[in-house]
Amino acid sequence: MEIYQAKKEDLEGVSYLFNLYRVFYQHSSDIESAKSYIEKRLQNKDSVIFVAKDNEKYVGFTQLYPTFSSISMKKEWILNDLYVDAKSRKLGIGEMLLHKAKDYAIETGANSITLSTAPDNYSAQRLYKKNGYLRDSQFYHYQLHLA
Repeated sequence: MEIYQAKKEDLEGVSYLFNLYRVFYQHSSDIESAKSYIEKRLQNKDSVIFVAKDNEKYVGFTQLYPTFSSISMKKEWILNDLYVDAKSRKLGIGEMLLHKAKDYAIETGANSITLSTAPDNYSAQRLYKKNGYLRDSQFYHYQLHLA
């Protein structure tokens, strides 16, 4: 198993997983749009994607977006996406991707990593809790949809 930061050469494999991730969250499969989206992230370097490969097969990924905290005056990372292919679950790949994200956040001097997950995604909640993530009890989060 190898986990590393995705490059242009990983576009097909990451796009395939990203499409499955979106389907998991009840969006229609659209591999071409997924590929275009991931390609733009890699070209623009506006996110950091770590990929997990097992014998040349893409089995998982996580995607981080940078942000900043005015209070801490430091960088923070939003772990927006974490996905492991259904056939490769329960092998510790999600945890390995979380460790890679944490190491990267530390390397970049970040103050924290934040994430969110669906209220009924109990396996993800257990994984995050097991790895030291705490559920926010201080703030309510709001979102304004513009489309």
